[in-house]
Amino acid sequence: MADPLTPDALLTTTRAVRRRLDLDRPVPRSLVEECLRVAQQAPCGSGRNALHWITVTDPGTRDRLGTIYRAAFEEQLAAAGGGAGRPPPDGNRSLASAVHLAENMGSVPVLALACVVTPDPLPAGNQAGLWGSVMPGVWSYMLAARSRGLGTVWTTAHLRREDEVARLLGIPAGVHQVALVPTAWYTGSTFRPAARPPLSTVLHDERW
Repeated sequence: MADPLTPDALLTTTRAVRRRLDLDRPVPRSLVEECLRVAQQAPCGSGRNALHWITVTDPGTRDRLGTIYRAAFEEQLAAAGGGAGRPPPDGNRSLASAVHLAENMGSVPVLALACVVTPDPLPAGNQAGLWGSVMPGVWSYMLAARSRGLGTVWTTAHLRREDEVARLLGIPAGVHQVALVPTAWYTGSTFRPAARPPLSTVLHDERW
């Protein structure tokens, strides 16, 4: 059963859950499929419904996917100046939680990978129409999960090693990965709206 959240509460408290994912409690397949059916109703250009999903629950495959993710994350961290394998700077809670997720990705009960069938190679120029037709589906999946007591986080660090993930999961050419969404029951119960800049600093009336 979905939690009785108002639409505004659901939209403003669906947070990236990294540290508070319950790594030990199994997630029923039926619950994941409920969330995916909700995701299928997300807006998409020309009604194409181009979003495909791979759900990974086998422990061995999750472990191998987690290893790939961790290597890609360390590369990303090094490129950003963090240094592969270095502990996160004191006080950087966001980075610390990202490191925690990378270290435990392979233990998350469900790894949901969103993919889209596209021309190969990707079309040149503005691709907003392509990605704008599939990203709402990922967000809808996360909202549906939140309403059912599940925590999720949108991750893309693995895309540095997209080809390795494709080989592991048998993803054919012409299918591109959109986001990897770890999914688990969450621990704790406090979800608040995040700090954001005042609307007046980002709202432009009529012209920039």
